[in-house]
Amino acid sequence: MDIASAPLIAWSFGLAAGAYTLFAVYLLSVGLPWQSARHLRALWLAVVCSLLWVWLSWSTFATDDLPSQLPAAIGDMLRYGAWFAFLILLLKPEATNSQTNVNVLPGWLIPACWLSIGGGLLWQLLKFSGQWEDEQWLHNAMFLALAMPVLGLILVEQLLRGVNDDAVWNIKPLCFALGGQFIFDIYLFSDALMFNRINQDTFTARGIVHTLTVPLLLLATLRNRDWSAKVRLSQQAVFHSASLLLAGVYLMFMAGVGYYVRYFGGDWGQALQLALLFATLLGLGVLLASGTVRAKVRVLVGKHFFSYRYDYREEWLRFTRTLSAQESPLAMGQQVIRGLAAMVESSGGSLWLRETGEANYRQTTHWNMASSPAPEPPDSSLAQFLMRSGWIVNLEEYRSYPGRYRELKIPSWLSELPGAWLIVPLMIGSEMTGFVVLANSRTPIDVNWEVNDLLRTAGCQAASFLANMQATEALLEARKFDAFNRMSAFVVHDLKNIITQLSLMLKNAERHRANPEFQQDMLMTVEHSVERMRQLMMQLREGATPPGTAFGVGLADVIERIREEKSSQGRVVDVQLCEKLAARGHEDRLERVIGHLAQNALDATDPSGQVAIKLERRGDRAAVEVSDSGHGMTREFIRERLFKPFQSTKRAGMGIGAYESAQYIRELGGEMLVESEVGKGTRITVLLPLFEVRTESDLRERETA
Repeated sequence: MDIASAPLIAWSFGLAAGAYTLFAVYLLSVGLPWQSARHLRALWLAVVCSLLWVWLSWSTFATDDLPSQLPAAIGDMLRYGAWFAFLILLLKPEATNSQTNVNVLPGWLIPACWLSIGGGLLWQLLKFSGQWEDEQWLHNAMFLALAMPVLGLILVEQLLRGVNDDAVWNIKPLCFALGGQFIFDIYLFSDALMFNRINQDTFTARGIVHTLTVPLLLLATLRNRDWSAKVRLSQQAVFHSASLLLAGVYLMFMAGVGYYVRYFGGDWGQALQLALLFATLLGLGVLLASGTVRAKVRVLVGKHFFSYRYDYREEWLRFTRTLSAQESPLAMGQQVIRGLAAMVESSGGSLWLRETGEANYRQTTHWNMASSPAPEPPDSSLAQFLMRSGWIVNLEEYRSYPGRYRELKIPSWLSELPGAWLIVPLMIGSEMTGFVVLANSRTPIDVNWEVNDLLRTAGCQAASFLANMQATEALLEARKFDAFNRMSAFVVHDLKNIITQLSLMLKNAERHRANPEFQQDMLMTVEHSVERMRQLMMQLREGATPPGTAFGVGLADVIERIREEKSSQGRVVDVQLCEKLAARGHEDRLERVIGHLAQNALDATDPSGQVAIKLERRGDRAAVEVSDSGHGMTREFIRERLFKPFQSTKRAGMGIGAYESAQYIRELGGEMLVESEVGKGTRITVLLPLFEVRTESDLRERETA
């Protein structure tokens, strides 16, 4: 390394030495090492080794004694060993809280850590034996040095992923501090390994990096007085750690290849080395993105590091999230396939369901698998076997050992389906709503009892989700039919009134058919009836909302037309118009509401009785009061039956008119008030928001003011 840069490196390590010294003083204030818990003693050892390393490094570069860097290098190895011991101690479970069926640390990790430390120390000592040239020794030394931060980063990653949720906040500063140091060293040593020399600027920044990470170590110590982190190592953590290790080994191997390419490549050495670096990164990205590679690593981890293959909590949460991601039945079916396929690393599948009104099971959706139009009858050998046993059918096992499945006969369409592997029944109790055919897995998987139990249980949950979705769809469809039937009842009620009017006209036609005035009135009545029936058909087709928009309706004109209509039928309605008022609404519907109330009053009143309609203003609302001296109604009938559909006191009544009238008045923002007494009569008041018509401009009002 260049002597000119030695003062800067000395300053850098001097800052780190000061930071570690202050940290050590703080730990002394907490308690002496031999008086502390084992975790704190391990932290003490790591801080002391780090302090020794930075002081030796500072001394080496401050005195320009660059050839004698062995003590500093050994101090660096000891520092790594101490931090490894501290992290391993944190990752090991407490003896009193070892309620887990997994190995908290993979068996290879601890020996790999100590092997890298021992190999690095041995290689530093071999430098003085004179058997290696400086360039070749440096290359191998950097290779061993790169292994240490890679292993350290794996330990940090396992600690961060494996710690309990309530302890993440406490452990984060430690992971960030050590992770930052290890990542920086990976960059430093990989660069040195690639170009066979240590970058001076990067090495100068090494002490500053440690100075910046010491406050995080102090913060972690403040949050963790006894450093008893409760670690639960999940399969996900081991999977990521194994992936990181494989990536590190891959990078170190390619770095070694790059060194020899440059060394023996002559003039093309550097260009080939850069091309190899690009190819290395590209290949690493392809491997990390490969589903097959991830599947193989996941199977490897589950098979060799854990007693049980699956982390059931993670599998169940992931499967539930997958099923909850979609709401439509078609998308839900595909999510069921994806969720089951992810459990066995399958690359695709198909879903067969028996939908409402269908006698056979049919393929409703498929993912990365060919479609099959063939139906499967519920009384077939496959369907009956799945319903009786609830087994997961392994087609590979069936082809090799058909006797294990007794009387099962695979249908021809399933034998011809390319890639078919597992058949998972979707059971709800003793009923089978359908089944899923999964495609071959990306990596060989032993379908043992654990896989069968997981798929069978997941199939039951998927069946519940699908049944719930189908029930929701059926309920929505039933509601639509209910709304249509309700509207049909309204239309039928109005048609009944039209038919009554036409029947009365035909009855009078026998006596007055030669009367020109009657003929003209008859034509007007028929035209009005046709128009009403046309509007009813439009309303039935378009829904409950009547065609057109609401606008100002003159209530006095509506009441006058009702009086004239009832008068032509031989009944007298007294009308009292205190003021000409307008309300917002649809003229034909308001006329139908008020006319219905008047007709009910006439039906409940003897010909000698009195029926009256009164229009007046009440505050900011128009009040239409329809009263009669008829039979009256009880309070129970008004409260429980009057405005309920299909409730009526008339023999020929449908009980729809009052319900429809009340619904429409509420839609307009009004209300209906009922006062009645048995034997004395009834008064119904319709209150509607006024529709104000301005006849003067605002300018006129301002001039008057």
